[in-house]
Amino acid sequence: MVTDDRGDLDHSRAPVLEALRDYGQLGRYGFTPPGHRQGRGVDERVLEVIGRDAFGADVLAAPGLDDRLSQGGYLARAEELMADAVGADHAFFSTCGSSLSVKAAMMAVAGGSGQGLLVARDSHKSIVAGLIFSGVLPRWITPRWDTGRHISHPPSPEQVRRAWEQYPDAAGALIVSPSPYGTCADIEGIARVCHERGKPLIVDEAWGAHLPFHPGLPTWAMDVGADVCVVSVHKMGAGFEQGSVFHLQGDLVDPVRLRHCADLLMTTSPSVLMYAALDGWRRQMVQRGHDMFDSALHTAAHARAELNRIHGIRVMEEELLGVEASHDLDRLQVLMDISATGVTGYDAEAWLREHRRIDLGMSDHRRMLATLSLADDAETAGTLIAAVRDWRAQAHPTAAPREIRLPEPGELQLDTAMLPRDAFFGPTEMVPIGEAAGRIAAEQLTPYPPGIPVVVPGELLDPGVLEYLRTGHEHGMNVPDASDRRLRSVRVVAA
Repeated sequence: MVTDDRGDLDHSRAPVLEALRDYGQLGRYGFTPPGHRQGRGVDERVLEVIGRDAFGADVLAAPGLDDRLSQGGYLARAEELMADAVGADHAFFSTCGSSLSVKAAMMAVAGGSGQGLLVARDSHKSIVAGLIFSGVLPRWITPRWDTGRHISHPPSPEQVRRAWEQYPDAAGALIVSPSPYGTCADIEGIARVCHERGKPLIVDEAWGAHLPFHPGLPTWAMDVGADVCVVSVHKMGAGFEQGSVFHLQGDLVDPVRLRHCADLLMTTSPSVLMYAALDGWRRQMVQRGHDMFDSALHTAAHARAELNRIHGIRVMEEELLGVEASHDLDRLQVLMDISATGVTGYDAEAWLREHRRIDLGMSDHRRMLATLSLADDAETAGTLIAAVRDWRAQAHPTAAPREIRLPEPGELQLDTAMLPRDAFFGPTEMVPIGEAAGRIAAEQLTPYPPGIPVVVPGELLDPGVLEYLRTGHEHGMNVPDASDRRLRSVRVVAA
């Protein structure tokens, strides 16, 4: 335990980061992996790009940073400090991204249960992967749907209540909040509905690592009763890619079972570099997080206002909130509806990358998304605003409008005919996409980003969804998990 003079946890300390510093200062040398020996064996051409310091900090966790029995307790103390910083009972670091963390949570709650798990149908593909690995039966919760804007919203507490009434023996519930668009569910209301039945709530809060550190941000899941929440520190914090933390509170999920489930999936060679960044980010947030996000929110407000003044661009806000929409919104996610320009988000994003060297987080048939973070300021926001103005000045509708066939909400809610695991691992065959309607899918089909599968293994394929994928792919949609990258054929359960 790391405490100060009053006996409180001392958040000025960063145990993993300090141990890594000491490792270098003591001149330790390991006859262990990694074989590059802190960069000694790395090609100079690699060092010119990546830098020697990155390899110098890439050391073995144990025996290396700590001894073979981990008696220094650096990771355990860093996780204890993280849990304290965000109001959780336990925190677990992951160097395999939230894709691993959410699978571990699903297995801890519903693994071995024959009654399934309530799962929001707007979940990330990593959750579907968890269903395939674990064999858990999904009991889908239908998201709310804005037909006019073709965008989904997180389920409401009432929708979750109806799902519980239909599937009262399910092991727990899993929702995604915030969504990749920054829209947020009423987590407090949903947690209350789950706890009325003594069932745990998992929140995939991958886009919400920053939420505990400023009152102007949407509600943090641990503050309103979620049992497990999973965050990707690399998304909205200051960690390396793949750096994730999953948090636990209450007594509805066994912390030992949760850790064991994570251990089944976790690498046995975790990155100390990632652990150190997670540890240092926690200290930074406790000491300076409020001020940093105060500045970021002011920067976002300015950027949103200026982008909204550009002719033909609508920065979405009010239309994302309401009784039939989302409960709250992370305004660091700047979602622009550009449909009035007659240009798709795919084309706009491509122009910004090619001509202004700016990358955006997401685009679709009518929108593009710029994600701001604690690192952005007036200069970086100004670069974004100027680039979008330049794009708009030269943008003209295509001579022949691109026809992407947009399905109705009912068409998107496909029937589940088999367990995802059984469909994925069973006998399969490839069929032409024009002949796939009525067949059972054996693969995920996921427009990425945002990474929400339109088709899940085990679902009965519908003509409307297939046409949406086919026409979307023709006009710029990325579907990276399709067996046939040209989307001329689809993998289905063998007849």
